[in-house]
Amino acid sequence: MTVLFQSRCRLFALTLLVLGILGGFATIQAAEPVVAPDSETTAKRFDWKGTESKWEGFKRFDFQVDQHKAYVVAPETVAPGAPWVWRARFPGFHAEADKILLDRGFHVAHIDTANQLGSPRAMKTWDAFYQAMVSQGLAKQVALEGVSRGGLFVYAFAAQWPDRVACIYCDTPVCDMKSWPGGKGKGVGSASTWKTCLAEYGFSEAEALAYQGNPIDRLETIAAAKIPILHIVSLTDRVVPPEENTFILADRYRKLGGQMDIIEVAEGTEKSQGHHFTHPDPVRVADFIEAHATVLPNTNDYFELRGSLDNSRIQFERNKKGRVAFMGGSITEMKGWRERTQAYLRSRFPETEFEFIDAGISSTGSTPGSFRLMRDVLAAGDIDLFFEEAAVNDKHNFRQPTEIVRGMEGILRHARRANPKMDIVVMQFVDPYHMTDYRNGQTPKVIEQHQRVAKHYDVPTIQLAKEVTERIDANQFTWKEDFRDLHPSDYGHRLYASTIRRLLSTAWEPPLRDTATAVDHNMPQPIDPFSYDRGTMVPLESATDLQGFRIDPKCDPRANDIGGGVRKRFHDVPMLVGTSAGDSFALKFSGRGVGIFVAAGPDAGKISYQVDGGETKHLDLFTKWSGGLHIPWVHVLESELPEGEHVLRIQIDADHNEASKGTACRIVNLLVNE
Repeated sequence: MTVLFQSRCRLFALTLLVLGILGGFATIQAAEPVVAPDSETTAKRFDWKGTESKWEGFKRFDFQVDQHKAYVVAPETVAPGAPWVWRARFPGFHAEADKILLDRGFHVAHIDTANQLGSPRAMKTWDAFYQAMVSQGLAKQVALEGVSRGGLFVYAFAAQWPDRVACIYCDTPVCDMKSWPGGKGKGVGSASTWKTCLAEYGFSEAEALAYQGNPIDRLETIAAAKIPILHIVSLTDRVVPPEENTFILADRYRKLGGQMDIIEVAEGTEKSQGHHFTHPDPVRVADFIEAHATVLPNTNDYFELRGSLDNSRIQFERNKKGRVAFMGGSITEMKGWRERTQAYLRSRFPETEFEFIDAGISSTGSTPGSFRLMRDVLAAGDIDLFFEEAAVNDKHNFRQPTEIVRGMEGILRHARRANPKMDIVVMQFVDPYHMTDYRNGQTPKVIEQHQRVAKHYDVPTIQLAKEVTERIDANQFTWKEDFRDLHPSDYGHRLYASTIRRLLSTAWEPPLRDTATAVDHNMPQPIDPFSYDRGTMVPLESATDLQGFRIDPKCDPRANDIGGGVRKRFHDVPMLVGTSAGDSFALKFSGRGVGIFVAAGPDAGKISYQVDGGETKHLDLFTKWSGGLHIPWVHVLESELPEGEHVLRIQIDADHNEASKGTACRIVNLLVNE
């Protein structure tokens, strides 16, 4: 029966070293060795030698090692650290997961040691192949895959060199030669292969039956290295019966403290005597390998799995419906990680009907997010899984710690109030300033506050800024050549999507319990009673006593030769506009806070405002970026008002910033924290 387990990524700090090529590396031995990458050389650039062909659309290179045929299939874009999969025997069988891993940046390698059945002679060749692959730049730890008799090779290698193995995945594997090919139990066995086996190992029949070097007997070193294992078996398999192979191995491995899971298939094909079947879940296999074989600079991954993401999984897996929202700035708005995450969810839950809400708006962080959440996300209905990012723009918008907390708490608290079962993931994208802080041994202030809020609400986080910094410092790629800038290249988006997959697959790795039900997430007391957790946008028509201000139903801030760029949703839309000194209006509202969402461009002016006839305050709308961009910007004018009815009055001042061309105030939204 399938046994649940909790897996934790066991990854070691790896750098790619130049190793000597052992044993007759015939065809590609002329290749220049891959040196440890530096600031100008990255580990993802390879020059494989050998006969080139195609495998499932990817480049395949055939060569020989130790006089054995071998090949490598290369991904189009190599994942950081050059992770790889090593297929033992029958490399074309159930290769669906390998295709997925190739798209995720893994290499797939194979060497043909045919009927050597994991013998010491086979291991000599496997050692030579491993040395050859690592010397060419592939990771020092490999994901081993063994199909059927391939299990003998995989476990022999892992038992002898556990430090070289990231994880093990086996498909109906032979774990005891007495079962197959010996046929000494319930299995049908293979007389001819048993004879080959005896000759290969130099055994008599009695010696073979007494042999204590089968996979089921050699688990101590593998368990000590904490190598995670996943098997898939057929319960009707009469060739390699799981009760004589996988189930014995699993029982012994778990008693040694090892982590192992089993995917069970109820029926195999009759023609294969139950040994072959349609693969039930190649995405889960790919997720398992990616989670454990990804090459990280340290032993921990870059996410914190607080709370649970089971509610969204129940919705996707059982109810076959899913609504997923993505909110953030320009990196969320642009194409890349978001589309890859959507594709992953569709592949993980192929029968589920998804609705994806893309709520990324350039230049916006947590404060704008807290006020636009209702319009851009929650108005669509109950959200099952919500991705939020604001670390980059909270930094560049100069938000201070109090406002960062109020904005992020406003988003999380408002979202959970709208749907207490909503699963949320908070991400922290990279910024050069964040990288400087990490390199100085400090957590960036923005990320520190986001982490504080996420921890308070038991929400998972992904520290992508830290991951990019440490991977670059480990010479896995470069900022200039691979990431390029604040807005990642395709390589950067792949990295973001990979870490998101690892978080989701780790959260969803154990099989969903039959009794699992969706539950409300805990709603603690607020960190800050003035958080923007009831932020909303009120109609521009709510403004009264307009003196000079008017509602332009289709405002283009670039008109009248003002110039400057615009953001999506911030041109050709209704705006409350005043352009002259003395223009004013009033707003009656009910709530704890009030603000304006403006498009502040080259002619942005200064305003004076007061609430309930109180102190007159002044605000310069011109920002660091206004000279060339009508930048979206939220100003929370008052945030600590007593609950109840209030009146805000705004007037344009006569003077303006010396860098500004005018005294304009263009309000896209009026904001109230109710």
